[in-house]
Amino acid sequence: MGDQRTFASVAWSQKGKVTRRERFLAEMDAVIPWDRLMALVEPHYPKAGQGRQPLGLEKMLRIYLLQQWFNLSDPQAEDAIYDSESMRRFAGVELGDDVIPDETTILRFRHLLEQHRLTEAMFAAVRGLLEDRRLLVKSGTIVDATIIAAPSSTKNATQTRDPERKQTRKGKNWYFGMKLHIGTDRKGRVHSLTATHAAAADITQMPQLLHGEEQELYGDQAYWKEADRQAYEARGVRYRVNRRPPSKVPLSERWRQISARSRTRARGEHPFHVVKRLWGFTTVRYRGLAKNLARAFIMFALANLYVVRRQLLPAHARYVL
Repeated sequence: MGDQRTFASVAWSQKGKVTRRERFLAEMDAVIPWDRLMALVEPHYPKAGQGRQPLGLEKMLRIYLLQQWFNLSDPQAEDAIYDSESMRRFAGVELGDDVIPDETTILRFRHLLEQHRLTEAMFAAVRGLLEDRRLLVKSGTIVDATIIAAPSSTKNATQTRDPERKQTRKGKNWYFGMKLHIGTDRKGRVHSLTATHAAAADITQMPQLLHGEEQELYGDQAYWKEADRQAYEARGVRYRVNRRPPSKVPLSERWRQISARSRTRARGEHPFHVVKRLWGFTTVRYRGLAKNLARAFIMFALANLYVVRRQLLPAHARYVL
């Protein structure tokens, strides 16, 4: 049986076509700062002793990242390693030769990262990498927020809604869940992140989304406040937050210039497209804000690497379909 798996692996490597999933995993493998991330986890990771031997740290980290990109629960992550040769190769697992972590092992690793707030540290490490490579510019900040839906049903173990989530109205629709708030540079690379219940006003999180070196500040109408405009402009920060134009009156040239800010502000929505549309982070997976915020930190760290991967990729790692 082991020989059959080996032959299957060889046949897979000689198939002659690089799939989109393979190209994506190869590109991300090439740009992720593995040494930086593993150095953050290593002090907290179980050491080999007399009991059950821990699986390799890098292997567990790689499986954890696969969970994020393909929106996998702990049991689904275990199944995916068995099912997908491209995922096995990314994780560094060979069927028949290596121990494949079960869902409990995967869950324990995730809890380790949550307990020690290591995904937040990983987010900071990636942000530092982008700053070192001059791929994150601090001259301006765009603030934005998005709702991550949660089940409103009480058909669960406690027969209650999650007390850390609330309901809010957006347009004509009601949403129950949490809200992620981000601060990005002018190109949409995320430098700060917070989480609240869905009913929290966006403007309450703005101070936590700024790094203090901004020369310009962009946001949609939810962030407009005249007192803030005066305070930021007194500090020399150009306050370019959108405001509602007068109704039933033709737009003046000044209002056209104000409306043009939306083109820049819209770049702050690009990270949401990556984590929600490409990677499926549209609903909460865990109860409470802390665990979902931990997931959000690693998701936006990976999204930052994804959007600048072309600049980070060494020439030999580029794939063409």
